[in-house]
Amino acid sequence: MRVLVIGSGAREHALLLALRRDPEVDALAVAPGNAGTAAVAEQYDVDVTAGDDVVALAKRFAADLVVIGPEVPLVLGVADAVRAAGIACFGPSRDAARIEGAKSFAKDVMEAAGVRTARSEIIDNPARLDATLDRFGPTAGDPAWVVKDDGLAAGKGVVVTADREAARAHAASLLDSGHPVLLESFLDGPEVSLFCVVDGETVVPLLPAQDFKRVGDGDTGPNTGGMGAYTPLPWLPPEVLTAIVEHVVKPVAAEMVSRGCPFSGLLYAGLAITSRGPAVVEFNCRFGDPETQAVLALLDSPLGQLLLAAATGDLAAQPPLQWSDGAAVAVVLAAENYPGRPRVGDVIAGSEAPGVLHAGTARRDDGAVVSSGGRVLSVVGTGADLTAARAAAYDVIGSIKLPGSHFRTDIGLDAAEGRIGV
Repeated sequence: MRVLVIGSGAREHALLLALRRDPEVDALAVAPGNAGTAAVAEQYDVDVTAGDDVVALAKRFAADLVVIGPEVPLVLGVADAVRAAGIACFGPSRDAARIEGAKSFAKDVMEAAGVRTARSEIIDNPARLDATLDRFGPTAGDPAWVVKDDGLAAGKGVVVTADREAARAHAASLLDSGHPVLLESFLDGPEVSLFCVVDGETVVPLLPAQDFKRVGDGDTGPNTGGMGAYTPLPWLPPEVLTAIVEHVVKPVAAEMVSRGCPFSGLLYAGLAITSRGPAVVEFNCRFGDPETQAVLALLDSPLGQLLLAAATGDLAAQPPLQWSDGAAVAVVLAAENYPGRPRVGDVIAGSEAPGVLHAGTARRDDGAVVSSGGRVLSVVGTGADLTAARAAAYDVIGSIKLPGSHFRTDIGLDAAEGRIGV
């Protein structure tokens, strides 16, 4: 099987490494990739948002399967173009990708499917902003306002704050730039990321993970695209995981089928395990980053065969997934000033170490690996338990040198020390 992966981050690096372990995969390509993926797969430059360009590359590479990593190409319909060319593609159609691309659409699907989620309102007119703010946040009995961009925001379009002026300022800035705003009620409890490979109404869950969006230790500072993740979740009872699959993901998949936009690909449910049970924070239409780096580190089943089965309508016939024992922790090394405008172009020492996955990296003409984005590397550690996996990850990340870089020191710590409960 010849597989082309679309994307340039640590998620795609993790996908490539997992695909390489599949005995049926004999050729890998990535576009556009980064300095790390170049050692794993043939690398090509392509506009990932242009369906015709991706199709042309898939034909040139003679791909049997195209795997689309990022959300933007999916929301723009690149998967439709690949399938229309007769090439199997892992990734939802443009219509189905609205589950992430339009939060109002996702809310409508969840309501129709009977799935619990936060109460919400859409604001598309600044004149309605103050009155709507009064119906949310501390003024309505919630501990904080939750203000979201209704469209794609790379994980950074959300502000959760008890400060009304901060909530209002974020909403006003979104409206000023032409983006509708979603106001939500606050969901208490620890969060869970559950990836499910989906083919119509067939749902195959992967290991649950937890990610860390805030830039600083103790969940302080602004939201980022994700600063780390761990799996599995020792505090999440198996019956709660079963309930999420049966009463959240499967009903949403069935509702998408009934609407004529069946989902085929990776459906990512982000949930809060509240005092009243699981509630959906958001749905995404692709593998999450950085959770993918941790989850795939423990996957023993052949990934290429799994993704091809979903892409070709054969998912229901696949055997149960097999996983390694133990735990995995992924820690993100970020560039100076991230999540603001990052400092780039600095030489990275230690980026070739085992367990290091590249994201914002490039290789200079002299062969040096340099930073080229905000989230530069993900370092994955595995071990018999979370404590051992954390030690492995932090041992490696401590040896990497990048001027001005920073990372969180508490990824998975509360879970490892038994401080999270349902």
